[in-house]
Amino acid sequence: MNRTSFLTAVISVFLLHSAAFSQSQDLPKFELAGEFTTFERGDFDRGRTEPGLGGRFTYNLNRTFSLEAAGYFFPKECFSCANNGRVIQAVGGLKAGKRFENWGIFGKVRPGIVSFSDGEFNISPTGPVTPASVFEGRTSRVTSFATDIGAVLEFYPSKRIVTRFDAGDTIIYFTRRTTNTFRFDPLTSTTFIGPVTTPARTTHSFQFIASIGFRF
Repeated sequence: MNRTSFLTAVISVFLLHSAAFSQSQDLPKFELAGEFTTFERGDFDRGRTEPGLGGRFTYNLNRTFSLEAAGYFFPKECFSCANNGRVIQAVGGLKAGKRFENWGIFGKVRPGIVSFSDGEFNISPTGPVTPASVFEGRTSRVTSFATDIGAVLEFYPSKRIVTRFDAGDTIIYFTRRTTNTFRFDPLTSTTFIGPVTTPARTTHSFQFIASIGFRF
């Protein structure tokens, strides 16, 4: 083997090794995961932890940044919460951090909505208002803007499988609302139907998420 053939063989082996190494470092672009979550929800006692289920779709822009969307459903119905009913959550945003060979650590910011099926209660007459009017209570859905901010820890058992744990703060921004309810007038000692205004407020709820996903 002459010198030229030897150098050609060495370069060929080097290029093949580099290509194989590059392929081993390729990151799958898409992730689809089933997720279990818990959500801290305020009630008129000391609060409660709601379990929920959902799913997540992630698009990996590169090894540092990812775009993702997720949705969750909490099946338990609350009758003594600040916002009653069942909860639905939908968020989408950016995940960014450092990815190592078998694990990664990230931060996330995912704006979206949180919706309460019986979040608002109104009392209204069933017909024209008269001294003999009959009133009924009606519940309606309340949907508020929210932001999921937190940290993400991932493990990669294989190139196609990802296990993930999220811990974060779900910030919900409730707007100012006016509802009708029974009110008491101490001057006349009578009860009447009148408007009550709930001021705008912001709440913070700890949310934990655990998931197993498939990368492709």
